[in-house]
Amino acid sequence: MERELPVVNIEGTDFIVDVKKLELIESNNPNNTISLFEMRDLRNHNGYAFEYSLTEKNIPSSFIRGETVTVSLPELVTLDPEGMSAKYGVPLEMFATKSDFDLMVDQTALKERLSGLLPIVDIAGHPFYVDLRMDMLRAKDDFLSEGIVFSKIEDYYVDGKEEYCIPYNPKTHEFKEIDFSSITEIPKDIIVVSVPHESALDPIGYNRKHGFEELSNLKESNLKSHFKAGQVAWKDTGIEETIRENKANSIKSETAKASKPIKRNGPKL
Repeated sequence: MERELPVVNIEGTDFIVDVKKLELIESNNPNNTISLFEMRDLRNHNGYAFEYSLTEKNIPSSFIRGETVTVSLPELVTLDPEGMSAKYGVPLEMFATKSDFDLMVDQTALKERLSGLLPIVDIAGHPFYVDLRMDMLRAKDDFLSEGIVFSKIEDYYVDGKEEYCIPYNPKTHEFKEIDFSSITEIPKDIIVVSVPHESALDPIGYNRKHGFEELSNLKESNLKSHFKAGQVAWKDTGIEETIRENKANSIKSETAKASKPIKRNGPKL
């Protein structure tokens, strides 16, 4: 039997506290939700705050004007300790010394990163350091490799997935640029891998690089020390269609050259 979730009242409207989804859900309108990550994290004050539209019963949109108030909420360990205990596997008796940040952020990974250790990504069996100061994934123990430079793979970013899908040479441990305008066969010795965005690979390094507060957004980014790149089948990249089009264009070009009349130099009649 599922337990009854706690409810918090905001300016006369009841919202269910859903720890699993990390959001508030209006009791009388389940489609109206407020994500925890849309709120300001008052980490030093043990809670959250956000502007609330009395008209929309949500964080005010840019299209609707109306009266707003600032709402403050305690942490989830206070609003729903039982739910947080179940979600993160921490006994309730330990909550007196635990905050949302303590439960939602991997404290071991945090300690390692703050001590200077860089996150590592395993790409096709080889480890890479996430080195954002050098703007790259740096191949471990391979000083000949140019690695994977983020500024060079911007065109391979996949919108909506927050990751890069890149051609990769597992022998040289490098990103391999492909000329899709002329390719007529699937490249040999090249595979396609998917790698998370820098903000997910090293949120602390990303915050430092872009001038954000060092520990901001760590609850949402799910801080980790180790990652494993995914491998993508060539057939799922759309390259087969590109190859067919390039071959067809090549045939058309050759046919056009063969049928073109030969110009001869000489006196005009």
